Order: sequence, then structure tokens, then C-alpha cells
Amino acid sequence: MRVLRHRDRIEGDLVIEVAFTDVSLSLGDAADPATRAAALEQVAEESGATPVLMHQVHGADSVLVDDRGAGPAPSCDALYTSQAGVALLARAADCVPVLLADPVTGWIGAVHAGRPGLAAGVVPAAVAALREHGADPSVAWIGPHVCGSCYEVPAELQAEVAALVPEARSTTSWGTPALDLGAGVRAQLEADGVRDVRVVGACTREDPTWPSYRRDGDAATRFAGVIWSHP
Repeated sequence: MRVLRHRDRIEGDLVIEVAFTDVSLSLGDAADPATRAAALEQVAEESGATPVLMHQVHGADSVLVDDRGAGPAPSCDALYTSQAGVALLARAADCVPVLLADPVTGWIGAVHAGRPGLAAGVVPAAVAALREHGADPSVAWIGPHVCGSCYEVPAELQAEVAALVPEARSTTSWGTPALDLGAGVRAQLEADGVRDVRVVGACTREDPTWPSYRRDGDAATRFAGVIWSHP
């Protein structure tokens, strides 16, 4: 059974591919190490690339992957690389996995954008990190995440985030304060000049084929947005 869903690709000097892992895989930090290792093996087999995880901390730091993922997972919320055959993973269970690509140079990035990361500007920081290396991440994918009609938050928290990212202000379907993380991420991408934004239109809380912490609490697993390149 194939475990990579919603695949897309861009062809240039390198072929850049993206996908999102199936709900059958458990990739979270809390998963049994053997289970997570088996899931990564499946990603590697299907993508033909070496998967690289990060220890996600809801911040805005970006880390360059230049050693094919050797060593422990870095503590950060964005990875980027120019190496072919490396698959960068951003994991989520309501947060927004964001994948970035420069079709010309082959540079790629994977970003985990939760509420704190959105407010901290992790997506603009990742775009800036790529540009510092001469890349132009002109294409982005926004993966499945909890939608603005489902992500209820206290009014004070909504106001705090909306003061930084006004486009994230939302209201739940039952009329209470909410945040639309996907809308906030898209606004940040467009403000940075990323115009080709491709969205996987699924709400993790509403669609049981995706993990959701809001729906399942501590029982929720984690899926991942995956991006890799190859000749």
C-alpha cells in the first residue's frame, strides 16, 4: 500500500516532489522508536530519498541539512537543503506543514507552523534562510491543518496572534473566537513574494483520515509533509 498522498512535482534541473504521509504511519516524537523507524523506512522506500526529521519546538529557527541527516534531529521548526536525495519532513496533527521549493536551483525547505510558530514568523524566517543561500522559493505547499472554523481559542489569544498576523483572525462554526493558521501562513507567504501557493484542502479535525490533536487528544499520531529532489 502506498503511504504518500497528494503528490505533486516540479521539473527543472532537478525534479522536486512533495507528498503527505498516510494516516497509517506514526511519525510523532511520542511514537515507539521502532514504529517511527518503520514509518521512515516506508517513506524512504516510496520516495527514494533519505528522510530527515526535526525535533519541533514551536519556534522560528531554521537549520541547513548538509550531511544527509546524519546525527540527531535538530531542535528547530524549519529544515532546508540543496542536496538531492534528501527528504525533509515537517510533522503535524493540526499545525500547518509548509513545503518550499526553488524550481531553478533545487533548494527545498520544510516548515512546521503551529500557532506559536505563525506568530513568531517561522515561515518568513525559512524563506529568508533560503534566500540567504541564493535560492528563490517561488513555490509553496500548505498541507492539511485544522481549519479556521474549528480552531477555537480564547479571545485574548486570538487578539494576540491577530495583532501580528491579522489574516489569521477567524470565528468557529459555532460562533466563538478562532484562528485560521492556514490563512495566516498564506498571507505571510504572499507578503514575501511567494505567489505559487498550492493548498491541500483538508481540515484535520473534521477529516478522520488525518491525525488531529484537537479531535483525538494524546491519542493523535502525526503525519508529515515531505519534500525531496532527485535528478
